Amino acid sequence: MRYRICVILDAPARRSGCGDRSHGESVATARQLSMEHEFEIEWIEGIAEAVPKPDGAFDFAISEYGAAIWADPTVWIPEAHRLLRSGGELILLGHTMWSQICTPHVPDGRTEPHLHHPYFGWRRADWSQIEEDGGIEFNLPIGEWLRLFDGTGFDVLDFHELQAPEHWTEERFWIPAQWAKQYPSEQVWHLRKR
Repeated sequence: MRYRICVILDAPARRSGCGDRSHGESVATARQLSMEHEFEIEWIEGIAEAVPKPDGAFDFAISEYGAAIWADPTVWIPEAHRLLRSGGELILLGHTMWSQICTPHVPDGRTEPHLHHPYFGWRRADWSQIEEDGGIEFNLPIGEWLRLFDGTGFDVLDFHELQAPEHWTEERFWIPAQWAKQYPSEQVWHLRKR
């Protein structure tokens, strides 16, 4: 059986170079890996909110950070739904709301073990005026994610709030290891289109 896969990599709010890899490097690595493993992929570069493909074009879509944090979820989640066939699956991985509301809105701000922003009403963090390679990050409280998925036509198959392993010592995305051992810094959603 041949699967059609959509990798949702980018959004207009993201600026090149943000995070630990630039968009171009990520695409180059993905292309190289697909060739090494003889996995044929049609590459389409664009934005997650408007993919130039017909309805039901894919069996599976994944966004690891990419659109999961750089695109407005009320726009890209319905677009991912449109692109998937009935029964198709979407996986998205990104920061949790906790990591965002516990990070001060200052240059080089590190996630801290206390709140800096309200949980309710928080939708986006604009880092473009604070960090040289910053952009606009989007997120929702868990209840809003659930209502968005259900209202769009997705069933939630699984949800994980990731905890850093005890041996972890590195800082990642301005989140200290000690914080990520105590609080969920990343979330993974596994969805199926109804």
